[in-house]
Amino acid sequence: MLRVADSFARTDTGRQRRSNEDAFYARPPLFAVADGMGGARAGEVASSLLVEVLESGLPDGGNDEERLAGREANAQIHELSRQDAERAGMGTTVTAAYVGDRAVALAHVGDSRAYRLHDGRLEQMTRDHSLVEELKRRGKLTEEEAEEHPQRSVITRALGPEARVDVDTVSVPAQAGDVFLLCSDGLTAMVPEERIEEIFGDGDGAGLERVGRELIAEANDRGGRDNITVVLFSLEDVADGAVTDQPTQIGVPAPSAEQVEAAKATAEAEPAAAPRRTVPLPRRRKPAARAAARGRRRRIRGLVPTLIVVAILGALAAGAWVATRAVYFVGTTHDGFVAVYRGLPWNGPFGVHLYESFYVSAVPVSEVPTGRRHKLLDHQLRSQGDASDLVRKIEQGQVGAS
Repeated sequence: MLRVADSFARTDTGRQRRSNEDAFYARPPLFAVADGMGGARAGEVASSLLVEVLESGLPDGGNDEERLAGREANAQIHELSRQDAERAGMGTTVTAAYVGDRAVALAHVGDSRAYRLHDGRLEQMTRDHSLVEELKRRGKLTEEEAEEHPQRSVITRALGPEARVDVDTVSVPAQAGDVFLLCSDGLTAMVPEERIEEIFGDGDGAGLERVGRELIAEANDRGGRDNITVVLFSLEDVADGAVTDQPTQIGVPAPSAEQVEAAKATAEAEPAAAPRRTVPLPRRRKPAARAAARGRRRRIRGLVPTLIVVAILGALAAGAWVATRAVYFVGTTHDGFVAVYRGLPWNGPFGVHLYESFYVSAVPVSEVPTGRRHKLLDHQLRSQGDASDLVRKIEQGQVGAS
């Protein structure tokens, strides 16, 4: 099962803009970048409204791609633009990512982008909805001409301007070690992909914060003509921890039909057993020998209850250990982050814990509504699915204050 190992998110106004119309959302497992457009600071309103919609949580039902499609955000931005003449036609790009168990779902509109760094190679996961991209696809522009085209910032699709919008969605297979980059065109218009890939490789294993800061600095060093937003997250693998269901057995399992037939065939192939012979009776032991034998039998009989008790205690201990593998609870780490634990929320003697860390989120406990903490983090025993779903809702901000 995939989870987010590290993340970084930052937006910068750039060198030539007075205001920042970019916005981002970065709360695992959901990430997004939005680049607003429109007069009278309407672009800032549109991108911020998108983030507000994401903060309220993804809609229920459908797969990850369908939940990311952004229909609610488009409807709200479009309605607000109709109510205010100064904001008519406002809109925003969006590139969003949702980390699932084995893949990352992407939703995309406009010219913000998603990249994946896989085995040291940078791959573009989205296709721009822009005028120059359309001209490139038709063979009317080369890559070099597109980079300097005077209308390179004109986009052909965005959230908000129309009542309906087509959102590109895709699920990208991912694995531990992959890094995803979501960014506005303030980065990609200034920094070539080859240089972005080099910056990832320059760190020799340094954290994502170093990479993110260097990407923003590089865009500014090259002129910083637009707002620059960078969101990064890396993935790691965590064991599912599922308990395999075993069939209930009473006594010895019954043999299968195949086993019965095989046993019959073996019996028929073997020669008949020789008749039993009568063996001579053992010689009568002397009185001293008989007394010693009785003493041994008494000692053996005395040990039987002890062995039975030991066996029962061992079986109970084994059963208790198995039980701790099948239950989970939600709590907090020693440094204050919401986490899922496997086992029982008790400490045994000699400092032995009956639980272990299963999943640590990136959500500080301070972000959980005060009125809900005692109920959400009460160490109630849950199934793995229930505990993981609860923490995922907390990560997505779907937990209300009451």
